[in-house]
Amino acid sequence: MDQTVYSSKEKLAADFAHVETWVFDLDNTLYPHHANLWEQVDNRITTWMANFYGVDGLSARGLQKYYYQRYGTSLRGLMIDEGLDPANFLDFAHDIDHSPLEPNPLLGTALSLLPGRKLIFTSGTTRHAMNIVKKLGVEQHFADVFDIVSADYLPKPAADTYVNFFARHDVDPARAAMFEDLSRNLIVPHDRGMRTVLVVPRRDARIVRDAWELDGAKAEHVDYITDDIAGFVTDLAQALG
Repeated sequence: MDQTVYSSKEKLAADFAHVETWVFDLDNTLYPHHANLWEQVDNRITTWMANFYGVDGLSARGLQKYYYQRYGTSLRGLMIDEGLDPANFLDFAHDIDHSPLEPNPLLGTALSLLPGRKLIFTSGTTRHAMNIVKKLGVEQHFADVFDIVSADYLPKPAADTYVNFFARHDVDPARAAMFEDLSRNLIVPHDRGMRTVLVVPRRDARIVRDAWELDGAKAEHVDYITDDIAGFVTDLAQALG
């Protein structure tokens, strides 16, 4: 399929008419990048690493990014190398200020009109996900959350995690679509037959992400791109309605 930033409603209807299950990543996907909630989580992890290792912030940051790039999450690296119990780490990392988020009634309306089941698939915790969707005012539209605990702490883009997700929630990937902010996390879904939508930052947004994390927007495994998830889901719902 040709990758499309915006498409006619006729093409949207044709490309998504078969979809029965809509899968949404959480951070920087259901809420905009410029809310920078992820920056808070990222900084909390740095603080945790500094306290755990007894090092300064710069050294802790280096360790954090090493683990993240090697293992997919800093947590998984700490579990493998240090035998860390993840519970306290996750509670600390997700203890953030949600005030930058505002209710998103447009997204809520679009989700309510989108035919089929909606699921959240996140490398965070269910508690973190529920805090966010409640703040956005969209929690009632999601049937369930598949979180990092459900994934046995093996984060996306590990293929086994997608297999576990499909099995646990009885998802037929050939009849599903996935929204994600990281291109690499759409490789397995695309290969399994899912429609893929990459959610990117607005061009004018100040974001705190490493450049390599945002690579791959033009990759073949990305079917659609949007910087406005509420608008995109609205168009989808109208096209399929």
